[in-house]
Amino acid sequence: MSDVNAILLISCPDGKGIVAQISEFIFKNNGNIVHAAQHTSKDDKLFFMRIEWELNGFSLGRDEIPAAFTPLAEKLNMKWDLYFNDFVPRIAVFVSRHLHCLHDLILRQSMGELSAKIEAVISNHTDARDLALQFGMKFYHFPINKNNKSDQEESELKLLRELNIDLVVLARYMQIVTAKFLECYPQKVINIHHSFLPAFAGGNPYQQAYDRGVKIIGATGHYATEKLDEGPIIAQDVIKISHRDDVADIQMKGKDLERIVLARALRLHLENKVLVCGAKTIVFD
Repeated sequence: MSDVNAILLISCPDGKGIVAQISEFIFKNNGNIVHAAQHTSKDDKLFFMRIEWELNGFSLGRDEIPAAFTPLAEKLNMKWDLYFNDFVPRIAVFVSRHLHCLHDLILRQSMGELSAKIEAVISNHTDARDLALQFGMKFYHFPINKNNKSDQEESELKLLRELNIDLVVLARYMQIVTAKFLECYPQKVINIHHSFLPAFAGGNPYQQAYDRGVKIIGATGHYATEKLDEGPIIAQDVIKISHRDDVADIQMKGKDLERIVLARALRLHLENKVLVCGAKTIVFD
């Protein structure tokens, strides 16, 4: 436990002395704070904080922290979550036929850049099978059509429960995830999409962008919600393009950007640096 840190993500009505009281809780239990970040929303009068401290020498065991912290949380009317940085989430990656984001996540895991383990690759096509098996990952095929979508989603959820999946990543999964699915993984489904929406919605956004002569393209990593591509945003980025770029060039640049943004969004989530507040996020990066 000498290298393990505890992390609190906190939101509550703003007021005087919140930082002092949280710090005092950690100090009086012999904790050493190693990271602390805060934000106050003036419009909503809300306070947000991420605070991280070492468990080495801390007088409370990790199982004792919630009960000890609860009186202070209730006093300040807090919403709070406690995490430990030695926890390794189990991820299921959903993908269709565009495999560039899956390739990137697999490579990052093999290089030790993800504080998580990809337990399964799930797809409505078989294109990703060889890639997953090559890296020793389990691959599951759930072909979907208009007649079997509900049944297949039930089967997918059953599989996720059997595999004890903590987080779902939609790495260019070209299917709409239903509200029932999302209820099982609230703020635990991360999606990546191009940032042309809503102007260039549909199956061929890069052609539309080319036809309109756009000068900038982007990608967005966000939590999936019932409203398609409108969930709380975790990470975004853009890249310039010009009249010299043809559709293939734009697609290549778009894929590069999607890889980077999805990996960034996933990293922020895994490091417990994201607080969801309604339709938006507070990101302590």
